[in-house]
Amino acid sequence: MPLPDEEPLDNAIGWVAEHTRQYVESGGTDGYDWNGATTLVLTTMGRKSGKLRRNALIYVEDAGKYYVVASFGGKPKHPAWYLNLDAEPEVRIQVKDHVMDAAAQTLQGAEREAVWSKCLEMWPDYAEYQKKTDRQFPVVELTPA
Repeated sequence: MPLPDEEPLDNAIGWVAEHTRQYVESGGTDGYDWNGATTLVLTTMGRKSGKLRRNALIYVEDAGKYYVVASFGGKPKHPAWYLNLDAEPEVRIQVKDHVMDAAAQTLQGAEREAVWSKCLEMWPDYAEYQKKTDRQFPVVELTPA
């Protein structure tokens, strides 16, 4: 079931919220290219609040699917957006000015490793983030509906 059409809440981290707002307001003109990486806006349903939440995230695209990494900069816990989509895998994504509903799935095994290597090419800092924690970063496939 698609997410409701309501105004999402932005991330509590100031610079992430600002990046996300600029991206959405400009149709991706401002914010799609970010520090040499491509970004999309992911909207999830809050697992506790039931309210929509959105975040700009670095992504990799392959064969019409989009992939994001729940690195949280190497913090010991998963980011809230990942916990939300794990609880409710129906999400919405915006790539530039194209908004679409999608289904989220956490990759495992060899499939995860293949995409992880592509994500490292897009954002090499993931390797440094991974050194900060024992948790393996979830790699999430977002398949447009």
